[in-house]
Amino acid sequence: MNRILTAVPLTRKAFAPFGDVLDTDCPTHFPINRGKCERYHDLATVEAAGTNARVLISIFRGTPYPFPLKLDLVERHPFGSQAFMPLDDRPFLVVVCPDENGMPGRPQAFLTSPGQGVNYRRNVWHGVLTPMGQAQDFVVVDRGGEENNLEEFNFETPWEIRLPDSIVS
Repeated sequence: MNRILTAVPLTRKAFAPFGDVLDTDCPTHFPINRGKCERYHDLATVEAAGTNARVLISIFRGTPYPFPLKLDLVERHPFGSQAFMPLDDRPFLVVVCPDENGMPGRPQAFLTSPGQGVNYRRNVWHGVLTPMGQAQDFVVVDRGGEENNLEEFNFETPWEIRLPDSIVS
């Protein structure tokens, strides 16, 4: 099996099986505050299940990884979704895997456009936060509660993820 992936542009259609794309290129927007603000409304479904579940808002500062990326770890969150929205206009790498009987299947790699974020649905296998080139801050919306909301999977043989030739990391 070929263990090399090249990241492709993040689109709503391609990412739909795994969650939501967060950006302003959507039909659900309207003016508020006497026309001084545009609201991009209801971009994602936030999921928080389990005992004493609540939604958390945090800021994560991610350290860049070298490319090509050696993907040997993915994770998922069984009790809640997890959203990442960059606080600047730089792209980042998004890696997801379909679930195959409780195990991650073949990874898919997406490269966000500047200003795009993602919301991973509950139980979606995904890579860790992967900024490119320099440290990057993100607003993160996820779930808090009593249950352990983290499962990790280590690939026995890592996948190699490459960026498109047009991108320099």
